[in-house]
Amino acid sequence: MLAKKTIKNQITLPKPVIGRFAEVEYFDVSTDGECIILRPLEKSPGDEVRAHLARLEVTEEDITAAVKWARTTS
Repeated sequence: MLAKKTIKNQITLPKPVIGRFAEVEYFDVSTDGECIILRPLEKSPGDEVRAHLARLEVTEEDITAAVKWARTTS
């Protein structure tokens, strides 16, 4: 299989390769000096919480205000 690097330093992985990782959104990228190594990353619980907050349209300002409120009422 062949993959070409574009002028924007992007590489499209061949379908047979990426098909094995269809559910993976992020990869850890490293090198051993000769090879590029991609390791699939699993979503963390924090990622799930951030996604849920985004669906609820909760902003950083909302969280800051909630923390400030909680600290003043306890």
